[in-house]
Amino acid sequence: MCMTRLRQRGFTLIELIIFIVVVGAGVAGILSVMDQVVRGSADPMLTKQAAALADSVLEEVLQKAYADPDGTNVGETGRPDWDNVDDFNGATQAAFGLPPELAGYTLTVAVIDGTATLGVAARRVVVTVTITARGESVVLAGYRANY
Repeated sequence: MCMTRLRQRGFTLIELIIFIVVVGAGVAGILSVMDQVVRGSADPMLTKQAAALADSVLEEVLQKAYADPDGTNVGETGRPDWDNVDDFNGATQAAFGLPPELAGYTLTVAVIDGTATLGVAARRVVVTVTITARGESVVLAGYRANY
């Protein structure tokens, strides 16, 4: 009588451990990539908000007169009194009364002489909005000519 040995089917413990380690490493890699994607998904929104804020401020400044209509800057202490482009020079977010939802942005306005660039009497208005958390800036510039 001859007994044949039946071949056992299945996995060994070492094979199972190796499988678990390989699958675990793959899942960890996929999750780390997804984490970066999810963290970066709000970035375009912040940049778009910064651009919209800069655009609205630049538009407001460029709607003002080139030179002071009164002929003097006396008594122009706040934004409601600012009636020409030069009055906005050095303005920050405090002057514009931004809502608390925009506390993560830093806003600055610079007005410089743009006559040399354009060849006519002009002011160059540069509005810079910085996203405080990332240090990224959106810079918009425009010219206000004396016409």
